[in-house]
Formats: sequence, C-alpha cells, structure tokens
Amino acid sequence: MKEIKRDIYLEKLISRKENGLIKIITGIRRCGKSYLLDPLFKNYLLECGVKENHIIKLELDKEENKKYRDIEDSLIVNKSDRYDVKGKKYIQTPQKYYFSDIGLRNDRLNFRQQEENHIMENIIYNELIVRGYNVDVGVVEIRDENKSRKQLEVDFVCNLGNKRYYVQSALNLDTREKTIQEERPLMNIRDNFKKIIVVKDNMKHWFTEEGILVIGIQEFLLKSDSLDL
Repeated sequence: MKEIKRDIYLEKLISRKENGLIKIITGIRRCGKSYLLDPLFKNYLLECGVKENHIIKLELDKEENKKYRDIEDSLIVNKSDRYDVKGKKYIQTPQKYYFSDIGLRNDRLNFRQQEENHIMENIIYNELIVRGYNVDVGVVEIRDENKSRKQLEVDFVCNLGNKRYYVQSALNLDTREKTIQEERPLMNIRDNFKKIIVVKDNMKHWFTEEGILVIGIQEFLLKSDSLDL
C-alpha cells in the first residue's frame, strides 16, 4: 500500500516544534491526523535522536459517536467571509461555504450539482487554505454606465503576512469577451497586489494585456510557488 507522506503538514510541525506552544491539528474524520503524528512525526523525532520512551502518546478521545452542532463544527465545511476590497472592511452579506473534501461534498449532495465551476472553485479554495492563506470572498463596488452602483465578486482574497493575492476561478477564457468578464472585478481593484485567474485548461501560464496571470489549475496545484510566477 502506498504511503502518503503529507510533507506540507509534517514540515509545519517540524518548523514549530521548538516554539514552546501546544499544537492542535484539526480536520475531518479519517483524513490522517493521527497518522501525521504517529508514525510520521514520531519517526522524525526518533531519527533526530529523541528516545522512544520520551515520546508519550495519550488517546484522549475515545468517544466514537461524538455529536456536533452542525457540519461546520465537524470541519466538513469551511466558511469564507465577504470582504469589501475598496472599503477595507468585512460586510454582513451571506458568507460562502466550501467543503473540505470534494468526495464528501458529492456524497452529501447525493452526486447532484456536479457543476464543474463550483467544484473547481472549491478545489482552489482548499489548496489556498493548505498553503496557509486566510481566504475571504472579495466584493468590489463599481458604478456602471448609468452611474448606478453594482457589486462585482472576486472569488478569493488571500492574505498571508504582508502578502495578498486576488484569485479568480474560471473554467476557460476562450473568448475575449469572457476574458474581459473575468478581468473586470480585478481591474477595478486600485492596489498593486498580484491578480490571478485560474482556468481549467492544462496550458502554459501567460499574462493578459493588463498584467493578470492566467494559469491552468494543474500547474496551480502542482507548483507550490504558482502564485508568484
């Protein structure tokens, strides 16, 4: 049976093991939290010279049928708040929810609602969370040709320290009109943080005339530095 190394999560534990703080690993059931600690992290400690009798394992959670208030409490879904990019504040419009596992999403919905755009957006959200970003849904207010106010949505506003990225999910940009449509909310953001459109197509990344990075989802997922291309 092939072992999944979980290098990203293991490195997070290793890099923080000397900071004196208690680490709490969260995730849906059966996603590999226990395996990450034992044997993966335990083996690392043994390889570093820690004696096995200095490693204490306590199984504190034996309640197999624990009840949760809702599916967010059980870490099946994650909530993303809406952020007014121009006003630089959170707003009280309905939040968006993303499943932490697409397979569970499909099962929960009885394999209905198989729209590729929704599934792809969920996959991108999960990858951004794995990379450590705080992810919000962006709202950009503009005035149309009739000078009436209109709100455009940026799929993801991603923050990590002093880094910020604006990310759009689009199945394709097969026409100039479609490209303009996806670019529009990004082009109405008046700062210099990087703007990115992730598409389904498996192709070499490129930049639009406005300097927006367009990248295929495969390259986005497989390259850990894909946001900085």
